[in-house]
Amino acid sequence: MSLPHAILTALLEKPSSGLELTRRFDKSIGYFWSATHQQIYRELGRLEGEGLIRALPSEQPSRGQKKSYEVLPAGRAELARWTGAAQDPKPLRDTLLLRLRASAVVGTAGLEGDLRRHLELHRRQLAEYEEIERRDFPPDRDSPEDRLRHLVLRAGIDLETFWTRWLAHALAEFAELPVARPVEGG
Repeated sequence: MSLPHAILTALLEKPSSGLELTRRFDKSIGYFWSATHQQIYRELGRLEGEGLIRALPSEQPSRGQKKSYEVLPAGRAELARWTGAAQDPKPLRDTLLLRLRASAVVGTAGLEGDLRRHLELHRRQLAEYEEIERRDFPPDRDSPEDRLRHLVLRAGIDLETFWTRWLAHALAEFAELPVARPVEGG
């Protein structure tokens, strides 16, 4: 149910077309809540049908012109209701961790290389988040809105820091393991 709330949030920050929303998702919200172009357009239609958003009147009506949307009072109320509601944390489902657990019974062949690849991906993401932090959150930017946005970015930085440390530790453990054994019975 969070995609409509992500869209409402983005539209309250700035009325946008579906294409603009897709681009904004790729640059910000998409770091923690991803959506395809089709999902965004489908959700815009649903939100408009429910009376939570509306298409802004265009200055020059023409066929195929992109529609920009804004949030209506009912949409703002829904977003406020949702942010104030209690939600339990989601259980962790991570394929890499499951593969690591499975390697304890079938062998570790190929897994060390993928751990190294994941480490590099997390290092790159961490560097990107740190660059965003340097660029977008200087010390003098401390409005309540900026502080909350920075808090979300800090979650990303802290998660990537966790993964880079954990993967480095996992690779150190791999260095001490005996050579990968073949799958038994195969």
